[in-house]
Amino acid sequence: MQSEKIQKVLARAGFGSRRELESWITAGRIKVNGLVAHLGERVSEKDKITVDGKKLTPHNNQQGHSLLLYNKPIGEICTRNDPDGRPTVFDHLPRLQHARWVAVGRLDINTSGLLLFTTDGELANKLMHPSTQVQREYAVRVLGEVTDDQLRMLVRGVELEDGMARFEGLVDGGGEGANHWYHVTIAEGKNREVRRLWEAVGVKVSRLKRVRYGSISIPSHVRMGTYTELGFGDAKGLYQIAKLPYQKPVKPLEQRGAYFATRGASKFRVKPRHTGGETPYTPARNSTGKHRGSSSSAWVEASLHNKQRSSK
Repeated sequence: MQSEKIQKVLARAGFGSRRELESWITAGRIKVNGLVAHLGERVSEKDKITVDGKKLTPHNNQQGHSLLLYNKPIGEICTRNDPDGRPTVFDHLPRLQHARWVAVGRLDINTSGLLLFTTDGELANKLMHPSTQVQREYAVRVLGEVTDDQLRMLVRGVELEDGMARFEGLVDGGGEGANHWYHVTIAEGKNREVRRLWEAVGVKVSRLKRVRYGSISIPSHVRMGTYTELGFGDAKGLYQIAKLPYQKPVKPLEQRGAYFATRGASKFRVKPRHTGGETPYTPARNSTGKHRGSSSSAWVEASLHNKQRSSK
């Protein structure tokens, strides 16, 4: 029977990143067959694994993993529990009995938009790793006028406290008065990278929404504070990006018996509340139907060049 390192098994079950789980093992929170686990220990399906005294139910890979898209409103945080009692994104997700939802990246409390969740911790870790270079597209509303020089700096590179950063794509989205919209794309996903880039060139961000992750955008029917399960094509595409094998779930999420509704509801499906808020922002597209924000920084360079020629 094939064995695997315990960190990998727990990460795939959605308990956290491998680095985080290593600290759990060191702290003695994980046991194998009643004995405290050690780093690098190999386990198989026959072994009994407990995390903080709770038994880990082996996941049947033939059943596949679940993937959700959640449309996050402003005001929610991305941690599971908040000591200040603030609402979290996990409040609106279906409750799992033998697995955990793992967020693929985070959005800060003042940022809205697309968040992905999966029960496959290994997939989440692969997608979040900087080497994977998954494009994230954001709709950004800024306050005040932005000069051509500032736009050039943003696509050529700006020195931040944790190194150089730049927008891979930057598209003018229009606007009226003091507010103006742009669509920008990044590939690394550093902490608050979009806001920090604009701040580094002296521009204030007044609204920020993630509208795309890789090839996945927010469907028009997914309102703020609600989720939808990803279809076969989108889910398989994410596994291909992560270079991991994909197994299609054998049943729809609401028929798998893998979760129960909050507050003892009798129905399987949890209907998240709609929190209202901003109107969904439609990503800009070019004549081919593709997202213009996914183009290279040459787009903004060419736009600025044409602007200069027309003013002569």
